[in-house]
Amino acid sequence: MDSNPALCAAIAHQITTTPQQRITFAQFMDMVLYHPEHGYYSSDAVKIGFQGGDFFTSPNLCADFGELLAEQFLQMWEILGKPVPFSLVEMGAGQGLLALHILKYHQLRYPDFFRALEYIIVEKSPTLRQEQQQRLQDLPVRWCNLEDIPPNAIAGCFFSNELVDAFPVHQFILETGELREIYVTIQPPSQETKGESFSPPRIGEGLGERSNFAFVEVTGEPSTPQLAEYLNLLGINFAQSAYPDGYRSEINLAALDWLSIVADRLQRGYVLTIDYGYPASRYYNPRRSQGTLQCYYHHRFHDNPYINIGRQDITAHVDFTALERWGEKYNLRNVGFIQQGLFLMALGLGERIAALRDQQQSLSQVLKRREALHQLIDPTGLGGFGVLVQSKGLDKREISQPLKGLTLPE
Repeated sequence: MDSNPALCAAIAHQITTTPQQRITFAQFMDMVLYHPEHGYYSSDAVKIGFQGGDFFTSPNLCADFGELLAEQFLQMWEILGKPVPFSLVEMGAGQGLLALHILKYHQLRYPDFFRALEYIIVEKSPTLRQEQQQRLQDLPVRWCNLEDIPPNAIAGCFFSNELVDAFPVHQFILETGELREIYVTIQPPSQETKGESFSPPRIGEGLGERSNFAFVEVTGEPSTPQLAEYLNLLGINFAQSAYPDGYRSEINLAALDWLSIVADRLQRGYVLTIDYGYPASRYYNPRRSQGTLQCYYHHRFHDNPYINIGRQDITAHVDFTALERWGEKYNLRNVGFIQQGLFLMALGLGERIAALRDQQQSLSQVLKRREALHQLIDPTGLGGFGVLVQSKGLDKREISQPLKGLTLPE
């Protein structure tokens, strides 16, 4: 398998220098994806798109996704009374394609809004930030860290597309009815920790030949009471007999930390989150007994994070109920939750599909464009993604105005 030996060594060092010779899966995932030198998103390993990529996102299909979002942002600006500036903060901007499509559309169709617009990108990956800066060099965009934005500084919209799924997650497993956290180590437990039990080990195939060790899983007591608090927030009770022994899933504490910061920086406006995921009742359904963790490598997906270390993406589905309820603690009001396909249709994607009949293009071009538009709304794929909209600081008049993307036809 194609693991990065330097990253494997760094993870092993982290493990061996901790008192219990283990790290949480969240720490492991954080290093795999975001290690400053060797992490998947920090190095040249990250590949997005159809040619030679590990995965693709909606903006890779066509400009329509960004253009329809641009229509929604325009309405948000109007609802807020056309503030200047209206800040659009894109968090996790990938290759910069979505920003390009949004800004070009506003520049061409809505010049007044374009002049009022302040476009900010928050990007953790230096490799992707460099690609974004090259692609967007002729457009008014600035880059910063989320933490660098002052409190209550933003009037506008924080938004993300397929960001939260890449946050490091804690993993847990039920053993004899008890919640146990999954840790990563490079050896069986020592005599001091022999009371802790193993889940079935998942060894990185081929890793031993390169680094003389393999990563395996061990279970133990939860690393933080926040895991139980998270489940309490959602009303999830694993003591119920419906959950089988060996039930395994994830908890995304990083998503809550992120949303807390976003809510603190937003003075008035919206938070729009697009990602794949479920409400809590579906996320923690007893029948989803192995969680949602997935790895993406050359457009193939599997569930083993201990191979291709540093060379593949690792994701987990988003628990939208957790975002809703945590947001309420930070004065974020739930505006609506809808599938991406319905959201885009409400913003005019159906009209764009219908207009293909009148396009003066070759049949192959029309069919290719039709396929791209249909992929955006396919309920078994991108169209099944969730779109969560939250707001903060709106008055009663502003709250009463429904967002176009959440307004389904009668």
